[in-house]
Amino acid sequence: MIEHKEHFHGSDLEKIEMAYGIKKEDITSFSANVNPLGISYKLKNELASHIDAITSYPDREYTSLRKCIAEYANADYKNIIVGNGSTELISLVIQILKPSKALIAGPAYSEYEHEVSLYNGRSHYFRLQEYEDFNLNFEALKKALTSKIDLLILCNPNNPTSSQINRDIMRKILDTCKEKGIFVMVDETYVEFSEDYKNITSIPLTEYYNNIIILRGISKFFAAPGLRLGYAICSNRQLLKEIDSHKNPWTINSLAAIAGEIMFNDKEYINETINLISSERKRICKILESTPGIKFYKPNANFILMRILNDNITSEDLFEAAIKKGLMIRDCSTFPFLDNKYIRFCFMKPEDNDALLNVILDKIK
Repeated sequence: MIEHKEHFHGSDLEKIEMAYGIKKEDITSFSANVNPLGISYKLKNELASHIDAITSYPDREYTSLRKCIAEYANADYKNIIVGNGSTELISLVIQILKPSKALIAGPAYSEYEHEVSLYNGRSHYFRLQEYEDFNLNFEALKKALTSKIDLLILCNPNNPTSSQINRDIMRKILDTCKEKGIFVMVDETYVEFSEDYKNITSIPLTEYYNNIIILRGISKFFAAPGLRLGYAICSNRQLLKEIDSHKNPWTINSLAAIAGEIMFNDKEYINETINLISSERKRICKILESTPGIKFYKPNANFILMRILNDNITSEDLFEAAIKKGLMIRDCSTFPFLDNKYIRFCFMKPEDNDALLNVILDKIK
């Protein structure tokens, strides 16, 4: 197992407050990767009118919510299961599959490895190479997918690299894994931010493959991490049945279930989010292209990974410079295969992005 260093997560504003003496309310978090528009407009206007729902238990099957998700994600609602955030579903999938040897495409979110270890499994990493701009090399992955692997874990688009796998390559991966008896777990937390979303999401593949499960949540795109609502899409009904049998009943409260239905139908909010992230992604990349002293990797999600080329500046230096201005970025030296030359930051509103870029560019030059 790779040893992970202590770091500040995007949600660790209390720790930042204590360490730097900055009120958490005054911190703009470029580390949490959350939609800068805040919660859905319809949700703000409508949720209070449903307050009486807390006097009743939710539907154990969450049928109405699942049908709403199915329409939003273009899937069969019978292939959908909901959970207390995608983190609970990651845990349940691994708990049931109990992989003795998992392969994780990384650098990646540390929770995958942690969950595998909880059930006595071992995690190995398939390294995304910097010289390939952290894009997944299918031929190299194919060689790493031996029959000793039980579970392949992919994040698409990947965190922290913001690289992505198109559906044609994902199909080849699934074919290879099918031959080897390998199950594939795909975390699509950031896929809705992708410019090429319709060709990246693996949901259409669930109609043809029963060795894949796709996990999503509302924390990032819908800016609602506190609601703890996640969902999984899989055509392997036996696996879904086992996940459901291991879940505690009513893991999603009544208001969260209602909130989900409202958010997934807020087309104005969805379109505005896509347009904002797309325009800021293009604008920021254009600025960084002409900036000496840094290299960035093509972003496909709502965040960008950047490498510092200046020998005299580290990721910690940039973190310190930014946090002193109330701007929190992610020092990526804690991720597997990355060192103290990498930072990650998400796209916020234009004025916030400009404030951060001024700090970074001033420090780099």
